[in-house]
Amino acid sequence: MAHVGCGIDIGGSGVKGALVDLDSGEFIGERVRIETPQPSTPEAVAAVCAEVLDRLGAPQDIAVGVSFPAPIIRGVVRFMANLDQSWTGVDVNALLSERLGRRVHTLNDADAAGLAEVAYGAAKDHPGTVIVTTLGTGIGSAVIVDGTLVPNTELGHLEINGHDAETRASSGQREAQGLSWKKWAKRLQRYYSHVEMLFSPDLFVVGGGVSKKHEKFLPLLDLHTEIVPAALLNAAGIIGAAYEADRCSRA
Repeated sequence: MAHVGCGIDIGGSGVKGALVDLDSGEFIGERVRIETPQPSTPEAVAAVCAEVLDRLGAPQDIAVGVSFPAPIIRGVVRFMANLDQSWTGVDVNALLSERLGRRVHTLNDADAAGLAEVAYGAAKDHPGTVIVTTLGTGIGSAVIVDGTLVPNTELGHLEINGHDAETRASSGQREAQGLSWKKWAKRLQRYYSHVEMLFSPDLFVVGGGVSKKHEKFLPLLDLHTEIVPAALLNAAGIIGAAYEADRCSRA
């Protein structure tokens, strides 16, 4: 019998959820997606999460994890970029647990994706320090050391050559500035070399939609650290949230 968890991934445009086989990291049944309400207030988003759970038919006794687009410190949203500003200072664990009628565990979306890659994806069974970066509109990051997450890292906001790193090296900036793969790779080289110098990691994993085209830029990078594309892509947030909620429920 499958060991089942449930993950919900809250984003600026959509709220997605699925039941997850925690032995394999694969979805059980179809993923559910509902548009993020506007305005995306805590109560409105919580109501959508409840609808996602209802559509999934999630059993009452399974762990529910929520991937959230902000740093979360002891359950509280520190600041918000992609949802309504009224989220700032909210205890999202308490809010969602009350609204969904079960214990809910929330974590930052990049952290959820990173945990999924370590547990089931490109970094599975890889020892030491793994740094997962998501190259999208910005640069998200997750640092996992021998399976233990160091939460809420914001390595996309490192200052490099006087610039916030993600304003130069994100996939969004590549598109906005019309950079060739070669020119963008030079910026990525500067970024990953700096992170490598700071952390001396054992593995970099590169996620985000652009990782589907990894052959166009990863071979252009010259690092001491092995760097590989993510394996789970858009499913990573849901899978990582389900995995972490299950782990916390058994702790």
